[in-house]
Amino acid sequence: MRTFDGSELLIATHNQGKLEEIADLLSPFGVAVSSNADHGLPEPEETETTFTGNARIKAHAAVKATGLPALSDDSGITVDGLNGAPGVYTSDWAETPNGRDFVMAMTRTWDELEAVKAPEPRLAQFRCCLVLAWPDGHDEVFEGVMPGRLVWPMRGDQGHGYDPIFQPNGYDVTFGEMDRWEKNKISHRADAFAKLIDGCFA
Repeated sequence: MRTFDGSELLIATHNQGKLEEIADLLSPFGVAVSSNADHGLPEPEETETTFTGNARIKAHAAVKATGLPALSDDSGITVDGLNGAPGVYTSDWAETPNGRDFVMAMTRTWDELEAVKAPEPRLAQFRCCLVLAWPDGHDEVFEGVMPGRLVWPMRGDQGHGYDPIFQPNGYDVTFGEMDRWEKNKISHRADAFAKLIDGCFA
């Protein structure tokens, strides 16, 4: 496991909220962070069929373009009753000509579970893969998982994506009903980041 000893890290995202969340997590280590948007970088095409593969594409593309070490993530939801779908295509299921519609995506997911008569509980997992890449081509990979079940109808207006139909194990509320900061403490991303900090920063 390679320790990160640099002073600057590029977060391979255009998502300002994600950048702020990661900057906060790394603040104890004195690392300055910037984003793809700060460097005018395009989003690379995600052509892999795994979260790790797509996270690697994003991290190494950012390193190649800037010469800076880069951290990327790829995340989504896997549903047991749909053989792991939508998986890496989680956001694709929400795509419309007018932007992403996750109500449509959640409805499709539930309809497909109904169509195959998937048994209850309808188990699912939010998954996150982080890749930290260096200019010499080396990278470290960290995977986080939040297991739970899907519920219907949708509940709650917090969070984003599939949160209103995902009830994490050990809770009787969905991510959509949970305080954002509480969710951030237990999420798949928190799991992956704990492993990243322990592996490369601690």
